[in-house]
Amino acid sequence: MRSPTDPWEAGVRSSKRGPAALAALTLSASLLAACGEDGGPPTITWYINPDNGGQGRLAASCAAAAGGAYQVDVQVLPTDASQQREQLVRRLAAQDSSIDVMSLDPPFVAEFANAGFLRPFDGADATALTDGVLRGPLATTSWKDQLVAAPFWANTQLLWYRESVARAAGIDPAKEGFTWDEMIAAAQGQQKIIGVQGKRYEGYMVWINALVVSAGGEIITNTEAGRDADPTIDSRPGDEAARIIGDLARSPAAPPAMSTASEEESRSAFQGPAGGFMVNWPYVYSAAKEDVAGGGIDRSVLDDIAWARYPAVSADLPSRPPLGGINLAIGAFTRYPEQALDLVRCVTSLENNIAYMLDSGNPAARGAAYDDAKVREAFPMADVIRQSINDAGPRPITPYYNDVSTSVQITWHPSADVRVPESPDESAVFMSDVLQGRRLL
Repeated sequence: MRSPTDPWEAGVRSSKRGPAALAALTLSASLLAACGEDGGPPTITWYINPDNGGQGRLAASCAAAAGGAYQVDVQVLPTDASQQREQLVRRLAAQDSSIDVMSLDPPFVAEFANAGFLRPFDGADATALTDGVLRGPLATTSWKDQLVAAPFWANTQLLWYRESVARAAGIDPAKEGFTWDEMIAAAQGQQKIIGVQGKRYEGYMVWINALVVSAGGEIITNTEAGRDADPTIDSRPGDEAARIIGDLARSPAAPPAMSTASEEESRSAFQGPAGGFMVNWPYVYSAAKEDVAGGGIDRSVLDDIAWARYPAVSADLPSRPPLGGINLAIGAFTRYPEQALDLVRCVTSLENNIAYMLDSGNPAARGAAYDDAKVREAFPMADVIRQSINDAGPRPITPYYNDVSTSVQITWHPSADVRVPESPDESAVFMSDVLQGRRLL
């Protein structure tokens, strides 16, 4: 799949251009490529997920630091993670050599590596790229004992709550072992709502997986067996996850339109008069500050917001918070592996982990970044973020992650219909059938 700026694509899609114009475009593209190879430094193409421009600024900084050894061209992928995956898969399946470096959502690393789309890092580079990286993101970077992706930035969800609501309910959400059941009861007692991501998309899978792993289980095991992996969502941990989701969805603590709520809808509800609790990513704090500055909410709302570790499923079992973020991988078909590796080293350095966290608001993958004075000033919850990322539970690491995730989303939606044991049982059967080719998504 060619990018919208590809010269050939631009020519084909123009009804006013004939064969001569198309030939000229093809020649132009060849000359541009030759210029990069023979007339100057090579251009490294980095496919990124959308952000506030922070990755583009890092690209420019790293190119400058390379002293002219290469230039960097940043190409922005779609906003939706599944669409990012689709675009990259199509290009890499065609052995597209223009994909030098890519910002890859962690759940897709195993799929890309298993297909031979990623260039592994050797021992010395693997050591340098993983030194000081927190356990959560580190677990998503290898496939079959090879480092195939470098941790860039990580992410996790926290429990956000209104201090006034917690005080009125007589609870302390920051205490060790604070559970979903306690939170639901408190929200109902105070006639408040709990912001969650219940829309049928990857954010819903994030919630389901966090509950299952926090209860001590896994959605699927033996993942290196590929299509013969074992769905294990039909288990006690799966039942606990279904109970919590169903109980919340059918309770007065459920937010309006919970089945269509993503991160922003959750944040809006939490900041409203009915807001009590919310699970969401750290960006919501800076977003609330921006809302105050823009007059969207009163300063008293921001002053009432507090945070804690993700709620536990059981008081005697620490929660495994959700894990997000981005890893950097080198395309297997790149013509410039050394320059691509230099860019990855530069972007993922501790110095740039700190710079990117301050610039974009996305948490660092390296633990030492959270000791930086400017980071601690910008993120007063830095210690909670670091510990949560370190203890986070990754989504299933499997080359068939897309099938696994979509199977769960289909069978657990809408959340008000999620019941025990029907939903986990149906999900396991459906997932197995999809993996074995007996059913289509």
